[in-house]
Amino acid sequence: MFLDQPEYGDGARRMFNDDERYMGWVMNVSKLWAWQPDSQRALFDLLDSVSSGFSMRQRALLVAACASTFGDSYCSMAWGGKLAKESDTGTAVGVLTGADDGLTTAEKVMTRWARAVAADPNATTQADVDVLRSVGFSDADIFAMTAFVGLRIAFSTVNDALGAQPDGELRNFSPPEVIAAVDFGRPIADDRSP
Repeated sequence: MFLDQPEYGDGARRMFNDDERYMGWVMNVSKLWAWQPDSQRALFDLLDSVSSGFSMRQRALLVAACASTFGDSYCSMAWGGKLAKESDTGTAVGVLTGADDGLTTAEKVMTRWARAVAADPNATTQADVDVLRSVGFSDADIFAMTAFVGLRIAFSTVNDALGAQPDGELRNFSPPEVIAAVDFGRPIADDRSP
């Protein structure tokens, strides 16, 4: 990462403990966000709030589709691994590479929307929103998925701009096919990065 490590306060230690509990290691992004752990918590609370109506599979679909479109290797590897656990490796690799075989019609429309928002939000149209509605998404759902994708992009932008490298431990968290499919963004760390 491009910044020095801050002195770790209580907020950073809580973040690190959460990582250890849920991931088994302290993530590089947490070390970066240790500069403002309260801001990271507020962002995650907002992400949880806007996505509360979606299943973990749907969240993983949205993040994997937007992160891979945006070129964020870290979130693509991490959320590609989560998507593989919620579905299967082939589905996760497909979403990361833009092939949506094996998804329901509604999931395909959802991933297309996430990619459109990540690629060029000014190019979306009323017709795109109408397609989302046609597969059963309410306007509240559409707002929520759009806000979720936008907030994920904001999180990725901070991480990418400040050099957060995907954790080497993701090799044991995500299937090798998922790691191999992510041929963009910052390379995965060889080992635990500082």
